[in-house]
Order: sequence, then structure tokens, then C-alpha cells
Amino acid sequence: MDTQDARRAAQLRRAAAAALIGTAIEFYDFFLYGTAAALVFGPVFFPELGTVGALLAAFSVYAVAFLARPVGAVVFGHFGDRLGRKATLVVSLLLMGLSTAAVGLLPGYGVWGWWSPVLLVVLRVCQGVGLGGEWGGAALLIAENAPAGRRGRYGAYLQLGPTSGFVLANGVFLVLRLTLDEGAFHAWGWRVPFLASLGLVAVGLFVRLRLEETPLFRAAQAGSEAAAGAGAPSRAGAVPVLEVLRGHWRTVLVGCGAITVGYALFYVTTTYALAYATTGLGVSSTAVLSMLLLGAVGKGATVWVSARRSDGWGRRRTLQGATVLAVLWSPVLFPLLETVRRPLMFLALAGALVVLGCLLGPVAAYLPELFPTRVRYTGAALTYNLGGVVGGATTPLVATRLTATYGTAVPVGWYLAVLGVVALVCLRRLPETSGADLAQTGAADGERRRTPVLGADPAA
Repeated sequence: MDTQDARRAAQLRRAAAAALIGTAIEFYDFFLYGTAAALVFGPVFFPELGTVGALLAAFSVYAVAFLARPVGAVVFGHFGDRLGRKATLVVSLLLMGLSTAAVGLLPGYGVWGWWSPVLLVVLRVCQGVGLGGEWGGAALLIAENAPAGRRGRYGAYLQLGPTSGFVLANGVFLVLRLTLDEGAFHAWGWRVPFLASLGLVAVGLFVRLRLEETPLFRAAQAGSEAAAGAGAPSRAGAVPVLEVLRGHWRTVLVGCGAITVGYALFYVTTTYALAYATTGLGVSSTAVLSMLLLGAVGKGATVWVSARRSDGWGRRRTLQGATVLAVLWSPVLFPLLETVRRPLMFLALAGALVVLGCLLGPVAAYLPELFPTRVRYTGAALTYNLGGVVGGATTPLVATRLTATYGTAVPVGWYLAVLGVVALVCLRRLPETSGADLAQTGAADGERRRTPVLGADPAA
């Protein structure tokens, strides 16, 4: 291995580590709210609305961050496509970490009245904007450094970040629930995980500041048509989001529809099911959190397998198979949960998380492969985060309403199955991109795309 190859390999390892660590921290911050909303935010910030009203209010604020994520995708995508991936990722990490720590310092309704939930909304918006810029940039760090035939494999590191953040967030809450009594947990214990974000952000900054800019972006920035091909840099003054909306809007919408079911399945399983099991079925929060943590191990394993296999099977084919599994599993999720038998409840939650891992694995490689270099950050981030609006923001609210209307959560599973069918239709409209040269991918909608032979890897 010559010096240049060694340097490229070292950069790829650093990019994978930075994506995993930084994304784990960002999603730890983001998931903290979901767990806290299910367990404590209703009585802390919305005590006058009653049990169901407080839960709906807490989930509504939860949804606000998803609405803010496309804004973050556009803002950070603009600067990421114009100025570089590295700097925007540092700023997104700081914004998320400081907003999360501020939630831990925010007084409850009993101290500040309605100012408390108002400020909670503001901080949640900041979290959403920060996370909206995070995933797209981290995905590009890996996609633009990895060999074409191993892009799925290295993308697995990024997709393990949300799993790691989820395990960390729920693990901290589980420890607090086991070590504190109910009064202490509601009074101050729930604040500890939010304040701990500051230490984690320091670690993430240390890792990210040591990164180099990706070679594809450097080539595009230098204006090298030969190196960047179809990914040549935007002309001076161009706005990436406008180019995406003009030339790639179909790809954005169809890609959003293809990943929506993954978002919906995740947040139904980890947020709504947690609230439903504890408040509606009378199961202890420690038991449900333990089940979710064990299930997340299976999710991490299937993320790794599906991401790696997508290099050979193809991104679209892998996602189609995973979506079929989601359609089949969703209707049995809540009937198993409502048995209130611990083994069957664990099977319901763990099965959903395992299927979810299959859905998430190829996404970090697939979305960047759909867009050219000059707008790749904006296009991938916008697609990913619009999927979050449809699947993540609305699903806990829809689930709460369905359960309140029908007296059971079984219809929620059928709602998830319908989203899965929509995702299958959308996947049929997307091209196969496995093994593609990123410098040549991402023709505008309506133009003929290059569809490479599966497994073809000129860099392998």
C-alpha cells in the first residue's frame, strides 16, 4: 500500500468513527426527549391538561422537532454543499448539544407557568434544526470517502449511530428509574441525561475537528470537471435547495415515501409503545425499557447485515425485502403487546426493532447515491428528514388518537402496514445504485440514470 492509499484508508477510518460517534451523540440528544415525553414531560410541563391531553401535548412538542428537521437540512445542506461537509457537522453538533443541555435546566410548569412549555418548543426546534443537518453530512463523510463496492458496508457505521444513541439514552433512563424513587426522578432525576450531553458533545467535537474534507467535495470545489464529472460544483451564487427542487424533486418525494415506514415503525415501537405499555397496560417502565434495550441489540445486528449485503444484493432490493417484513410484522405488534405477557411483549418489541434494522441498514449509502456532488448534502438530508416529518412526527399523534378512538392499539399496526405498502410503491420508482461512481450519479429527474450492474466495483 503506497502513501496515498494509506492516507485514504486512514481518512476513511476517521470518517467512519466520526460518523458513528457524532451521530450517536446527536441521536442520544434527540431520543432523550422521546423517552422523557413518554415517562415524565406530561406532568412536568403540561399538568393541567389531564393524562391523555398531557401525553398528546408532550408528543406534539416532540413532533415540532421533526418539522424543524427539513429546515436544518436546507440550511446546513446549503453551507455543506457550498463550504464543505466538515464545518457544518461541527456546528450541527454544537447546536444539538447546547439545546439538549438547556432542556435539562428548564424549570417546569409549576415554576414558570406557560413560559416553560413555550421555551421547551423553542429548544425542541433547535434540536430539530441541528439533527436535520447532522445525518446528511455524516452520510456524505462516509459515502464520499468509501470505495463504491463497500459503500453499504461503511454506511453501516453511520446507521449504528442512531442505535447507539437510542441504547445510551434509554440505558441512562433505565438506571435512573432503578436507582431513584418516583419523587426524585420527577423532581430532578430526568434532567441528568440532558445535562450529560455537554460531556458527550466535547468528545464528538474532538473527533470531528480532526477530519479532512471529502475528496469528492474538494474536487467539486476546485472546479475539476474531469474529477467530479456530473458532480461539478455549483455555479457562483447558486442555491442548492433550489436546484434540488427544480431538478430532483421527484427523487426527494419518492425517496421520502420509501423511508417513511422505517421512521414510523421506530417511533411507534420506542416512544408510543413505551407510553402505551406504561400508562395504558400498567407495565412498569423499567420492564419496557429493558425489553427495548435488548431488542436494540438485534436492531444493531440487522443494520450491520443489511447494510453490508446491500453492496451485493443492491440497495433497492434489500430495502424492498425489509419493507415486506415490516408490512407483515406491523399488524401483530400490538396484539402481542396487549397480551401483557412479558415474553410476548419482548417478542413484539424486539421483532419490530430487528425489522427496523433491516430497513435502516442500506439508507446511508442509498440516499447519497441518488444526488450529484454539488447538491448531495441538501438532497440526501432533505429526503431523509422529510421522511421524518411524515413517519416520525405524525405517527405517535396518530397512534394516540387511534387508540383513544378504538380502545385498543391494534389499528396502529395496520396504519404501519399501509405505510409499508406505500413505501413499496415508492421503491419501485427509484433506481438501483449499488456500485455506482458517485462522480457520475444523480442525473436530474426525467433524464436517464446510469444503473450499474450489481457488484460492479471499479475501485475494488
